[in-house]
Amino acid sequence: MSRVKLYDTTLRDGAQGEGISYSVTDKMRIAQELDKLGVHFIEGGWPGSNPKDMEFYLKMSKKHLKNSQLVAFGSTRRPHSQASQDQNLKSLLKSQAKTITIFGKTWDLHIEEVLRTTLDENINMIKDTVSFLASRGLTVFYDAEHFFDAYRTNSQYALKCLFTAQEAGAKAVVLCDTNGGSLTSNILEVISRVRPQINIGLGIHCHNDAGLAVANSLAAVEAGADMVQGTINGYGERCGNADLIPIIANLKLKLNIDCIPDDRLKELTHVSHFVSEISNMKQRNDQPYTGVSAFAHKGGVHINAVMKTPRSYEHIVPALVGNRSRILVSELSGKTGILIRAKNLQLDLNKEDPKTKKILKLLQNLEHRGYHFEAAEASFELLIKKALKRYKSFFELQGFRVVVERHSNKKITSEAIIKLKVKGVKEHTAAEGDGPINALDNALRKALRDFYPTLSKMHLSDFKVRVLEEKAGTAAQVRVLIQSQDEQDSWSTIGVSENIIEASWQALVDSVEYKLLKDKVNV
Repeated sequence: MSRVKLYDTTLRDGAQGEGISYSVTDKMRIAQELDKLGVHFIEGGWPGSNPKDMEFYLKMSKKHLKNSQLVAFGSTRRPHSQASQDQNLKSLLKSQAKTITIFGKTWDLHIEEVLRTTLDENINMIKDTVSFLASRGLTVFYDAEHFFDAYRTNSQYALKCLFTAQEAGAKAVVLCDTNGGSLTSNILEVISRVRPQINIGLGIHCHNDAGLAVANSLAAVEAGADMVQGTINGYGERCGNADLIPIIANLKLKLNIDCIPDDRLKELTHVSHFVSEISNMKQRNDQPYTGVSAFAHKGGVHINAVMKTPRSYEHIVPALVGNRSRILVSELSGKTGILIRAKNLQLDLNKEDPKTKKILKLLQNLEHRGYHFEAAEASFELLIKKALKRYKSFFELQGFRVVVERHSNKKITSEAIIKLKVKGVKEHTAAEGDGPINALDNALRKALRDFYPTLSKMHLSDFKVRVLEEKAGTAAQVRVLIQSQDEQDSWSTIGVSENIIEASWQALVDSVEYKLLKDKVNV
């Protein structure tokens, strides 16, 4: 097989993931990024289910997509009715999408106990719906819901549903592992049997409830499927859908199967982080291929080997997917980790340089106090530049005050008041927040936004606090780790103090200054 078509359903299935809610603008921005990536089909939603999805389709009908086709999603007509009178199908026509995906029942359990109709009527529903849309010149895909469960219990009927859609004019049938519980061996066996009997396109749609969605999707392709459905970052209901990010990388780099243009493969990391940002979801550090830890090395043996031969501990060249190798700086990596990090920052150091020894000693002292730089690479970059006097601060703190007040109605409010000197100008600002740290963050941004507008493009995505164990001669301290992200990257910073507000302030300042440094903003 030389080519597989990609079908993205982030904007529908992905939007069903817990904690995700897209606006129309969000959906349009994601669709445009997917178009740039080269995804063949973008399912934007179910226009018959809510006004927001219909608005999305109508607005997108005025946009020109260079590489992708917009797909509208809907269900077969209702039992014992006419397709031409079905409101759901009328909405699909109104959406102006030229490609329609219809899902229908395939499992007799669902037909008889959930839909409460007969097996024969379900066949009529598939036939009438597909033929109704196909007769109007639309490209129709049929999603066979719960197909693998259906095939296990009544294979002849499950196949009959596919044949009916094929004969009614569908251009592809998609086998759905809707409950996400199938094993890879079962996927291989079923598709190997089904593929020779289908004369049109054959797709696969997997959910991740057994943790096998990516593996099952790839196995389906190897067994003959020529369309893969999934979502960016695996977003979706319950345990999510098949993650298109590693699927694309594995198709291109492991199976030598074409699915997106070669020059777009390096955009995978950007797209993964972009969708995470728009979805307001924390980017997974350990996501294969595109996570910040995907090519991160900590142990001295690993670091030494990677320096000599990268492929000794890296299964691909990270740059192929837009990612990079990272050396985690800690007491385990010693001078080598510092030198590699300095090289990445275009700083000329060697093992015998007194500056290297100075940084190593500083690192060891800070880690003894509770700092943990392998989890705060951005703070370590700032640390190196400050130690080498290669850094100028973007602002000067003159003082802050945080007030937490409990009112008679039991409501708790937090307010932060901050005094800064920015580019020679004194700023005195106050802001409220959901808690003291959020108030402090809001006040800091408010004081800086007129001087550094680029800060509006970032936000804090994670906040962790740990009370450290007592060390000899010192009191217990608090370590705060903050993860921040913008549309391009995510980064982590750290603060340590006996006072949680002070530790948080340290991490907040590093986060903001790293963003400005990354964007090459002038002091």
